[in-house]
Amino acid sequence: MTDRILLIEDDARLAEMVKSYLGAAGFDVTVAPTGGAGITLHDRQGFDALVLDLMLPDMDGLDVCRTIRTRARTPILMLTARGDAMDRVIGLEIGADDYLPKPFEPRELLARLKAVLRRSKGGEPVAEVMRFGRLEIDLGAREVRLDGEARPLTSYQFELLLVLARHAGRVMSREAIMDLVKHERLEAFDRSIDVHVSRIRAAIEDDVKQPRRVITVRGAGYVFAKAQD
Repeated sequence: MTDRILLIEDDARLAEMVKSYLGAAGFDVTVAPTGGAGITLHDRQGFDALVLDLMLPDMDGLDVCRTIRTRARTPILMLTARGDAMDRVIGLEIGADDYLPKPFEPRELLARLKAVLRRSKGGEPVAEVMRFGRLEIDLGAREVRLDGEARPLTSYQFELLLVLARHAGRVMSREAIMDLVKHERLEAFDRSIDVHVSRIRAAIEDDVKQPRRVITVRGAGYVFAKAQD
């Protein structure tokens, strides 16, 4: 089945290039030139993933990301041209799954898009559920539940939590986490792991100021607690 991609990009030449390149790779790409048009298309048609430019003529791409994330769990890959790391941090905080700075190589966009889609679809056995006290990680449904209540996470955050849970009791460095989740090396300035961990904690911890499930080991990384209540 062909994956349907919504590209929200106001640069007509870039949009046509990306549409042609992704189309040749087997994707069905729809282009929206504004944030408002993109939100409307997403609501009406639904898509397997979004490629979202942050600089749009009618509204900030971050607002588009925030709006779509409140309505659906569609994977979102942001395109950032402003070069501001804070844009990336905010985007990840409000639910984007990944980002790609402009200018970019089409091959890297394709690789990141495939990774986002792969994470969103998963591939683990349907019946497998990992249980840690009141916390459940359902691999088949790709859902995290606390006291039986689903807790919202992006596909990337689900994969990150899964990596930590599969290594429960072991301290995981940021580099090791990034390598296992994205199969990429962590750049020294990239603090996206910390942003995602903060979002995970907001979803699964009873007290985010005193986390007992995903614990920071200062100077080393993070550890997922084996014993939980």
